[in-house]
Amino acid sequence: MRILSGIQPSGKLHIGNYFGMMRPMINNMDRGELYAFVVNLHALTSVHDGRRLADDTLEAAADFVALGLDPDKCIFWVQSDVPEVTELAWILSTVTPLGLLERCHSYKDKVARGVAACHGLFAYPVLMAADILLYQAELVPVGKDQKQHLEVARDIAIKFNNTFGDTFILPEPGIDDDVATVPGIDGQKMSKSYGNTIGIFLDEKTLKKSVMAIVTDSTPVDEPKDPDKCNLYNIFKLFAPEERLGEVHELYVNGGAAYGYLKLELVDILWEYFRQAREIREKLVDDKTYLQDILAKGAEKAREKAQPTLNLVRERVGLRYR
Repeated sequence: MRILSGIQPSGKLHIGNYFGMMRPMINNMDRGELYAFVVNLHALTSVHDGRRLADDTLEAAADFVALGLDPDKCIFWVQSDVPEVTELAWILSTVTPLGLLERCHSYKDKVARGVAACHGLFAYPVLMAADILLYQAELVPVGKDQKQHLEVARDIAIKFNNTFGDTFILPEPGIDDDVATVPGIDGQKMSKSYGNTIGIFLDEKTLKKSVMAIVTDSTPVDEPKDPDKCNLYNIFKLFAPEERLGEVHELYVNGGAAYGYLKLELVDILWEYFRQAREIREKLVDDKTYLQDILAKGAEKAREKAQPTLNLVRERVGLRYR
């Protein structure tokens, strides 16, 4: 099975990225042929600082490796190092119905929040489709918020196959329903564009500041609370040991859940949870050459895998005339 997913380096990676894409991909290393990449072309829709994007790209790669991704067990590369994907994106755009893109809620949501409307943002799902279809991916681990984009990729593949003949495999989403949407500190979906994230590799002081900013209600400590409606609890349950989570659940249901103390406990849990990865990452970011070598080798492998599909596409649409 070919399993593929990418992470966007448009800012510091957070626990929503970890549960939505990174941990599932790391857990899938032994399940099949794994394709993991840093999607820096997508990041251009929101990052217009070249130095920052270059730095964040390498840092995202370091984060991934530190968290457990083994470059020897997968193909790991940076999106822009495989130019075949942009050619395929253009070809796919010529068969993509405009109405399909107009229905995408991510574009509408971002524009409504003040993100500048541009063609890249509007056509984002076409490039994402090219990322997936170029490698004939069968399973794509994504967060719930990306499910519609995967459905668009399937629709584009169907349209192309119907127009030019069977060419692409139709990918399936891999969504962990338990963590399909990780809440941010304000209760909305955790997202860099919303400014409501908890970073994976924050220093201890900044981590505490982020956790203490988690929005809670004004219910008194001794009164019962609904844990499912509390974003503090919904973040806490992602990391707490099962036995401790059971105790905290009882405090919510029967009274006694003190938000302030639970936030401090969450800080300690998060700090310990990522301790080993944090130590590995510190060494990786000091050795950029090592990371660059890993990514260069990964890009070479990715291009080898991409060529057969692109050659077939070129032939199908008439771009191979010699």
